[in-house]
Amino acid sequence: MHVSRRKLFAVVAAAGLATSGLAACGDGTQDNDAGGADDKIVLGFAQVGAESGWRTANTKSIQDSARAAGIELQFSDAQQKQENQIKAIRGYIQQKVDVIAFSPVVNTGWDPVLKEAKAAGIPVILTDRAVDSTDTSLYVTFIGSDFIVEGQRAADWLIKEYEGKTEPVNIVELQGSPGAAPAIDRKKGFGDAIAANPNFKIIASQTGEFTRAKGKEVMTAFLQSNPDIDVLYAHNDDMALGAIQAIEEAGKKPGTDIKIISIDGVKDAFQAMVDGKINVVVECNPLLGPQLMELVQKVVKGETVEKRILTEEGVFTQDQAAAALPSRQY
Repeated sequence: MHVSRRKLFAVVAAAGLATSGLAACGDGTQDNDAGGADDKIVLGFAQVGAESGWRTANTKSIQDSARAAGIELQFSDAQQKQENQIKAIRGYIQQKVDVIAFSPVVNTGWDPVLKEAKAAGIPVILTDRAVDSTDTSLYVTFIGSDFIVEGQRAADWLIKEYEGKTEPVNIVELQGSPGAAPAIDRKKGFGDAIAANPNFKIIASQTGEFTRAKGKEVMTAFLQSNPDIDVLYAHNDDMALGAIQAIEEAGKKPGTDIKIISIDGVKDAFQAMVDGKINVVVECNPLLGPQLMELVQKVVKGETVEKRILTEEGVFTQDQAAAALPSRQY
């Protein structure tokens, strides 16, 4: 027998699904009555925005996977503004969707709206990025990458690349958006890993806001103020690709004169590796859609889900890029 969403909300609340979280990585259809037939799961998803190729691929994966799973998707684009995400989540609460999922623009300031979702009996799933909250009952689970590990993997390549060498290595860092979990954690993971080696020195570090245009702008400024740069560490591929333009315009050769370490693994970055312009890319998988839809279905059925779900990812160097490029989906 079919259970209505209102009855299901009571079951979810009674089962305490909303208390099993862990603090820590649309098709445009609109329906104000929670999206149609009672037997169709309705998911409200609040996306960060479309700031990079990674994010665009992430959005497409969610939209395509919802369609394939027969889940009705209420989708919103926050345009990288937290207030837009909060407004969207409150809208989903009013619509009485079955599940809310979102990738937080920043990691703080979510408790009030998440408490509203909990009070309404609507379970919340965090995707890609975590929230900084001491109340772990406000969401069911978090699915995404370990950004600290990604930073560590970037540092591991650097340490191996300069193994046995004693000369100073001047590093510049293009950080992600201020306050965003990947920016905070990728900086920490990398910085902690190189701290024991006195030869490695980060001589400049500034946000490039995860965008290609800002990455180019900031890298141009780095080059003007720091003539002796050995390595660029970029928190995502789009900033690295923008920085490549700045490096070339400065008369230097990216990948040779300045070694480039990046994170994400978009197709353009793999092409840049094939071209010798990026040295290594630490993968951050955006194709979370299938896993997310499985989680949504389990949560609606009242099944137990893991508190922290990691995505499978690798590290790619120039000699691996050509073979991997044809299979990149984003």
